[in-house]
Amino acid sequence: MATMLENGANGTKTAPRKLWTHPRPQTTKLYDFLQRINKKHGLDLQSYKELHIWSVENIAEFWAAVWDYVGIRVSQPYHEVVEDTTRMFPRPAWFRGAKLNFAENLLFPAGVEIDPNGVAVIAATETTREKVIWKELRDRVKACQAGMLAVGLKEGDRVAGYVANHTNALVAMLAATSLGAIWTAVSPDTGVHAVVERLRQIEPVLLFSDNASYYNGKSHPVLPKLSEIVESLPSLRSVVVLPAVPWVEVDLSSLNLTAAKTYEYTSFVSLNSSPPSELAFAQLPPDHPVYILYSSGTTGAPKCIVHGAIGTLIQHKKEHILHCSIESASRLFYFTTCTWMMWHWLVSGLASGATLVLYDGSPFRYVDSSSSETPNEATPSVADDLAMPRLVEELGITHFGTSAKYLSVLEQKGLSPLSTLSLSTLTAIYSTGSPLAPSTFSYVYSAFPPINLGSITGGTDIISLFGAPSPLSPVYAGEIQQAGLGMAIRAWDWQGHNVTDSGEAGDLVCVKPFPCQPVSFWGPTGEQKYRSSYFDKFCAPGSNSQQPVWHHGDFVRFNPVTGGLVMLGRSDGILKPAGVRFGSAEIYNVVLAHFATEVADALCVGRRREQDLDETVVLFLKMTDGKPFTQELVDNIKATVRKELSARHVPGIVEECFEIPVTTNGKKVEGAVKQILCGLNVKTSASVANAECLEWYREWAKRH
Repeated sequence: MATMLENGANGTKTAPRKLWTHPRPQTTKLYDFLQRINKKHGLDLQSYKELHIWSVENIAEFWAAVWDYVGIRVSQPYHEVVEDTTRMFPRPAWFRGAKLNFAENLLFPAGVEIDPNGVAVIAATETTREKVIWKELRDRVKACQAGMLAVGLKEGDRVAGYVANHTNALVAMLAATSLGAIWTAVSPDTGVHAVVERLRQIEPVLLFSDNASYYNGKSHPVLPKLSEIVESLPSLRSVVVLPAVPWVEVDLSSLNLTAAKTYEYTSFVSLNSSPPSELAFAQLPPDHPVYILYSSGTTGAPKCIVHGAIGTLIQHKKEHILHCSIESASRLFYFTTCTWMMWHWLVSGLASGATLVLYDGSPFRYVDSSSSETPNEATPSVADDLAMPRLVEELGITHFGTSAKYLSVLEQKGLSPLSTLSLSTLTAIYSTGSPLAPSTFSYVYSAFPPINLGSITGGTDIISLFGAPSPLSPVYAGEIQQAGLGMAIRAWDWQGHNVTDSGEAGDLVCVKPFPCQPVSFWGPTGEQKYRSSYFDKFCAPGSNSQQPVWHHGDFVRFNPVTGGLVMLGRSDGILKPAGVRFGSAEIYNVVLAHFATEVADALCVGRRREQDLDETVVLFLKMTDGKPFTQELVDNIKATVRKELSARHVPGIVEECFEIPVTTNGKKVEGAVKQILCGLNVKTSASVANAECLEWYREWAKRH
């Protein structure tokens, strides 16, 4: 494997193939930040590794330095960085004494000169483009805020969005958080049961909904689902319908709602007969909640994860400014829905003065240049494998974020954007959602300009990153560049022994507090769910009080030579045949690298039933259209896995399947399939986007 350490001629360990280094690292904000740390603390730190070690050994000093460097707008300063640097649960308070507002920091970013007539947002779809300057964005938030005040929205109320990734969704979030309300969102392609399963727990009082969604050249109605959702949420007082697809008419009378007052958006923002002349920003404690996100909930009701203002803000500004070199001249894009944590990461780009590029639609559709200026159902986009690279070229995107799956699809299609596009503005590509295969790293550097390819990892749980880009570090094939600054992450074996420096695989843990820990889980049993989700597995070694440490649920290996990370899949789905522990991603990487033309996707899980003496690795293959599943293919895969990994990694069973179950965020549902294969009766929630395919696995398990 390209990500494994190899033995050199003298027996020493060598790094995997280096693909990129920053051409001028001394010009980056991260380098400048390192020099400031040296000057202030009388140090001589020379490398990212040395800076990271200092950052996790000096938690309070590090986060104070980040606060000063990235800029936080407050009405009252803090008097203490962190309540306790030795405790992770219960979560310690951060920056006590400060008063601030999350939305104010996005609309009026500290430490950045903003031209009111500069472009703040570019919202794109398959058929449309919309540019919004900073002044207009602030005015639109003020108008939405006035509507919220008119319907009696108060601090702490929950505001929900059944919305796609467009400007009005951003405006509604900013207006809600400006008043101290808590924002949550679910994509409009999500089914009624999944929406209600989430929102019923948090009891929203105000709901924004798109009138329709538009994907892959077709409009899809939302209002019929909205009627069912609203009737299932007795807490709702008001519903606002947004004209997301302008050519789809809105007939509010057809909703026939009895539980809530319903408004078209233009009526809603006009409700207040005497709106405030200026935007109001509630000044709140640093850990005041701003977002509720949801766990995948693949085998039960999703958990409601509450994130606070300062943790979200300072972590995102640290990542954007220091790790990603994002500044006011940057144009930041991430292909995401409003449900996924990457939307929240994306919109925080405003706090660094960047222009946001919001996109809603298929990544393989592009504006039909022959269509009329006024988009409608009859003048759709056209299919285009290079739609997103063309968007980069058209809009001057500098930082392009996407999923590993998307880049893998481009690789499998053999596409070369550079053959037809210059992509001269592009400086970084970010990939997350699942591990990025080493072969895809190499593909990106052959098909795109020499950019910083940042394979990143973190999650909904922390609304940010554990593994991050670093302009001071090379990119190596198959590796996330570095652990994020201030994030004391390690690899621990099943007994809680630190195996980080050995290069062995282990559970990803974080052993010191960080500000973007959730402030709580919503609901009466929230504290118990919070602890059981992250803190029941491991305690700090040698701790008399047995302080629990954060267990993230991912399987990881650190490269002691490069400092990079290799993500190996969910640790709750660890494969352990004959006592050898490894992650499913190792198998996926081999299949993708050698069999991408035949195999469209794969699912790898371990099976052990009561009658079994050992676990069997089962590999399911979804074949590419027109490609047969043959014994020759099975034999070739097994031989390749044996050669690339080891005999212990070879799947005991390789089987064709018609579909791979995934969550609504596109992550493979290994856990549920593993439990089904092991004979457990799994009640799968609506978080599985294609839950019907699990019945095939149930039938397969009965036959085998």
